[in-house]
Amino acid sequence: MNRKLTLVVSLLIAPAAALADPRPAPAKDAAKPTADPAAVPLVVSPAWLAEHIKDPALVLLHVGDPDAYKKKHIAGARHVKLSDISTSKHGDGLMFELPPAEDLRRRLEALGISNSSRVVVYFGEDWVSPATRVVLTLDAAGLGAHAGLLDGGMPAWVAAGHPVTDAAPPERKGTLAALKLRPIIVDATTVMTSLGKPGFAVVDARDKEFYDGTKTGDSHDHPHKAGHIAGALSVPFTSVWDDRNALLSADELTARFTRAGVKPTDTVIGYCHIGQQATAMLFAARRLGHPVMLYDGSFEDWSLFHPGYPVAKSADAKPAEKP
Repeated sequence: MNRKLTLVVSLLIAPAAALADPRPAPAKDAAKPTADPAAVPLVVSPAWLAEHIKDPALVLLHVGDPDAYKKKHIAGARHVKLSDISTSKHGDGLMFELPPAEDLRRRLEALGISNSSRVVVYFGEDWVSPATRVVLTLDAAGLGAHAGLLDGGMPAWVAAGHPVTDAAPPERKGTLAALKLRPIIVDATTVMTSLGKPGFAVVDARDKEFYDGTKTGDSHDHPHKAGHIAGALSVPFTSVWDDRNALLSADELTARFTRAGVKPTDTVIGYCHIGQQATAMLFAARRLGHPVMLYDGSFEDWSLFHPGYPVAKSADAKPAEKP
């Protein structure tokens, strides 16, 4: 190419390049988004907890048998029961329902939780679903980004070589602003209108025998109906955790949810017997990035208080054999 032609080509290209991105270059001192200082991974590893164990903002919540807690727990952890973060109407009412916002705020403050807290929930032995119920409650309270679950619980902590104690933690009361509950707790009407609706998956987290209808649950001496909410999918809560009660890998979880019929962009509405086991399945769904909702009354509410709502059994269900 001769020199004159090269000059012409350069003059033609230069204006085009200038017009390719008319946006001004960002200032060198432009402010960058700041990280949330109270953020906690949803799935907390023993290594992460060990690194932050002396953080003054850390609140550790131990879920499990109270006598076992007194003998052995992670230093600084306080014991929490489901009755500490839920309400129940014994007799003919529903169990472990989310309290109203102001009531829940006082309950969480009593556990030492403040707006700046980093909360890690763990189970002492194998109480996975009670622990995930606590995590979901914190998410409903608007503290989801500040709360996580210790993967594998205290057994994983001990297996990693970290210490435990029998010393009681010091008294601690938190301070929380008025809570604005997130709309992740739904009722039977919402479940009914979501069945078959694009973008939603209603998922039964009970063991397969309850879903199939070969075994029935009960509460307050009132047996539930046999089967599942008609149109619901099945992902048993036990199927998303390994034999060490650690969460399965993302690939394994994706395979299980996909096989059940849950699409990658679905909002997962979970239910179980009374709203506890479902939270272990919803925790796994949340780990995959699904928006999640809990039918708090679960199959007890559907079965006992909505007699006209549809219930189905699996086509291949067989009656349970008598012992």
